[in-house]
Parts: sequence; structure tokens; C-alpha cells
Amino acid sequence: MAHDRRAHEGAIHTARWNDPAHRGDGTRILVCRYRPRGVRHEDETWDEWIKDVSPSPELLHAFRGKGQVAIGVPMFRRRYRTEMQAEPARSQVRALAERVAAGETITLLCSSSCVDEQRCHRTMLRELLLEQTGG
Repeated sequence: MAHDRRAHEGAIHTARWNDPAHRGDGTRILVCRYRPRGVRHEDETWDEWIKDVSPSPELLHAFRGKGQVAIGVPMFRRRYRTEMQAEPARSQVRALAERVAAGETITLLCSSSCVDEQRCHRTMLRELLLEQTGG
């Protein structure tokens, strides 16, 4: 009988950091470049913070149009993927994928202002992790 590797893989969810935690969230990981302001450490809703898998400040500024014409989602997606191929992001993405492949469930958390998941890097990061785990 063939061993099904996926039978032991965890799941990857996404949410905003201030969304209520759910029973099946697993490890909640903040993937923002900056820690949310005004949140006391005892009020954190995440278990870990991995800022290296967030877009660079330059890419965030370009996407939000700060001081320039805003880039669209397709360009943001391409540039984000390029950033995730460089260190230290590449190592962090690989480590997250390995955790999921080993059976850990994770929830990628982003900013409370990031309401459109399709425009958010947390969804793009989830896609990268699924690609690496064969999901």
C-alpha cells in the first residue's frame, strides 16, 4: 500500500490579526513587516511573528501609492514572489512549508486594515506554501 504524504499534512489558513481565534487555527503567525501599534504583549493574538515573509517597505509603498502611482495587484504579486525568493524570506518560506508538510496547521495573520484577502500578501504567501507542499 502506498503511503499518502498528504494524509499527514497540516492546513494553512489566513486571517487578520484581530479576527477572533478559531479552534482549528493551529499556530497563529503574524506575517506583517511591522507589529500592530498599541497592542500590549499580553494582548497579542499570535503565537509567532515572522516579518521576513512580508513585503518590503518599498513594495508596500509602491502598492499603496505612497509618493508614486500605485502598482496594481498583478505587479504586486510578481514583485512579492520575487522578494520571497531572496534570503532571508526564502529560508522562512521553506521552513513554514516544512512545518505544514510535517502536519502542523498554521494561520497566517496580517494587518487589521487588510480586509480584501485577494489583495493581501497573506493569501499570496499561502499560495507559495501550498505550491511547496504540493497542496
